[in-house]
Amino acid sequence: MIPVILSGGSGSRLWPLSRKQFPKQFLALTGDQTLFQQTLQRLDFEGMQPAVLVANKEHRFIVQEQLDQLDLKAQMLLLEPFGRNTAPAVAMAAMQLLAEGRDELMLVLPADHVLADQRAFEEALAVAATAAEKGELVLFGVPASKPETGYGYIRASQEEDADLPQGVSRVARFVEKPDAERAAEYVASGDYFWNSGMFMFRASRFLDELKRHDADIYDNCLLALERSSHDGTQIDIDPATFACCPDNSIDYAVMEKTQRACVVPLSAGWNDVGSWSSIWEVHDKDEHGNVTQGDVIVHDSRNCLVHGNGKLVSVIGLDDIVVVETKDAMMVAHKDRVQDVKKLVNELDALDRPETQNHCAVYRPWGSYDSVDMGGRFQVKHITVKPGAQLSLQMHHHRAEHWIVVSGTAQVTCDDRTFLLTENQSTYIPMTAVHRLSNPGKIPLEIIEVQSGSYLGEDDIERLEDVYGRDTPQPTRVPTPAATR
Repeated sequence: MIPVILSGGSGSRLWPLSRKQFPKQFLALTGDQTLFQQTLQRLDFEGMQPAVLVANKEHRFIVQEQLDQLDLKAQMLLLEPFGRNTAPAVAMAAMQLLAEGRDELMLVLPADHVLADQRAFEEALAVAATAAEKGELVLFGVPASKPETGYGYIRASQEEDADLPQGVSRVARFVEKPDAERAAEYVASGDYFWNSGMFMFRASRFLDELKRHDADIYDNCLLALERSSHDGTQIDIDPATFACCPDNSIDYAVMEKTQRACVVPLSAGWNDVGSWSSIWEVHDKDEHGNVTQGDVIVHDSRNCLVHGNGKLVSVIGLDDIVVVETKDAMMVAHKDRVQDVKKLVNELDALDRPETQNHCAVYRPWGSYDSVDMGGRFQVKHITVKPGAQLSLQMHHHRAEHWIVVSGTAQVTCDDRTFLLTENQSTYIPMTAVHRLSNPGKIPLEIIEVQSGSYLGEDDIERLEDVYGRDTPQPTRVPTPAATR
């Protein structure tokens, strides 16, 4: 069985912690490991092959770093230039497997869900495999235990189907996210499941149904794969062709149209961690039902989630409130309204606010940088470079930089000079100088960088050489001071 992990989402309902360039699946929201890493480790048992990963190209270095932390390797990494929903993502993975002569069972999983009961998960997989081997397209349905309005629902048929194994039911109906009254009716009936977004089917069977019910997606994906660049196990999907592909989910494109959709119950403590109320649900609570993280003091409050990220956050006399603080943003909402966080993010995007894209701390393949302060003609950054890593060889046309080493050893290239700096030493990089920062040591290198000049936008960088294969940033419509290095 081949697991296909979909990790291209942006997790906008968990803003301000989740950002487009560092979304929720790569955050440690429910434990020491990220949701993406938990998903990978959940698949570490006999009979399960290394994962096929589908991710946004902008996240490729995050994916690789989190794989390295677990000492794991993906058997295939499909990089999307932009999202086109789940149907094209799974189609591309299935087409590549068939091109390699591997028509095997595919287990499709989102990268950002929580499952508390591993044994129940594996038992459900075994049941689903018996149906998928017979050519069925299997969904995993979570028994609806409460009237949840944030999930889609599946109604299981009560009629026996001789073609289906025991424990598997034919899908009678799909329902989009209902209102509270209708959701309560679904729960009371006992016939409905939450749609977990997890699937199992043979690669060729999924593609047969996709070609029959949504030929546009099938044809576009086939052409995009032919035009994509292949580098070992990594496939960069051709953006020009992929842009023509319809944006559609597996449910809409195939599962709601096929006659072979069936559902396997999944009672494994599933949670899609899709909102701040979901985060509250999966965490341990104090005697008043509060969940806190960070430097937080809660007084005379109940059933709140308060997430601090540096500053002291104090809450007094509140019930059912979510407070999330980051370095550059704070969000306060009633728990009943957290589904509307996505609407707020859309408003911020319409205003070109950078807070939806990146944190103040921005992660790069060589390390990270954090914006400390900035003004009209200056910016101060805290830069961390991993041992053995190096930034691109580059130059700027509109700014000069001062570098001060705080910890570790820096190897600096500036025009025709290459030299070392140790703690408390500094150097000056003039405007238009060709320069590079490297860490030749065994511990992280930390420097303070002070930029000064008439323009500090991220497109004022010309990469001359880059070991990570990145292109020079293109001009942006609204320049931001967070330079891409």
